[in-house]
Amino acid sequence: MAKILTVTLNPTIDVFSEANVIQPTVKIRTTDQAHRPGGGGVNVARVINTLGGSVELLFTSGGMTGALLEDCLNRIPIKRHKVPIVESTRIAYMVHERQTGLEYRFVPEGPEISKQELDQTMKYVEQFNGDYIVVSGSLPKGAPEDTYSRMAEIANRKGERFILDGSGDGLRHTLSTSKIFLVKPSLDELENLVGESLDEDGVRKAALELVRHGFTCNVAVSMGSKGAFLASAEQELRVPARHVKVRSAVGAGDSFVGAMTYSLANGNTLEEAFMLGVAAGTAAVMTPGTELCEREDILRLYDTISAERNLEKR
Repeated sequence: MAKILTVTLNPTIDVFSEANVIQPTVKIRTTDQAHRPGGGGVNVARVINTLGGSVELLFTSGGMTGALLEDCLNRIPIKRHKVPIVESTRIAYMVHERQTGLEYRFVPEGPEISKQELDQTMKYVEQFNGDYIVVSGSLPKGAPEDTYSRMAEIANRKGERFILDGSGDGLRHTLSTSKIFLVKPSLDELENLVGESLDEDGVRKAALELVRHGFTCNVAVSMGSKGAFLASAEQELRVPARHVKVRSAVGAGDSFVGAMTYSLANGNTLEEAFMLGVAAGTAAVMTPGTELCEREDILRLYDTISAERNLEKR
């Protein structure tokens, strides 16, 4: 199997709990608290591990909360490379309101990273000798907008495929300056990138334009309840959303990226990888709180999506 490195510059400890009802001012009693390691690349690595793949994780960690993050990661059989930072790792908090079924998510911006700390992450990316580098998640404070494009250039120089799941200025800058194998924006991220609201036809046109102008080789757009769309120079594919009971949206996009990368690393086609990504993203919303997708759910959903796709081809 191909070697994969996932990069998380701004990881989190994801804390989840439940409350009967959420109201302002009053003290809200919560139950069923759970905490897990989170942040884009961390979640991508967790999903690849769940599917049985081998992956290395590069992450930053600082302060007492960083020690808790590392304790959480110690329970997962993933090879890790830690970049120590001065400031403390952030904590994200999610509360499920039983009365309404709504989920409230509080995600802080996180610590500031210094130039020296960022240079250390670049050193690890340079030293990695593999096939795929997956960068997922937000840029931390202090990281310039060319951070991800620098990583992409390192990957390209070594002949590694670079996959990006980012947002904002970091995504925009990387697309405009570097060669990317695959970019996976959500609908919101794609709309922010093009500067306008998009219907399904607009998503198709925007994704195809990114490919035609050479910004990326492949685009996979996750659209929540509207499904997902894949664009490449050779094909375009639309997969509708699956009708499942939604318990939490946490980690759905990361699950999508993790499953796609796992499939590609196993030598599968882009179409097969895309369908597995859709299956994993769907499986993720079926689990509560900060839990990610389950392997059995992913494979079952993939079989259904693949069978429907085969019928369409007949």
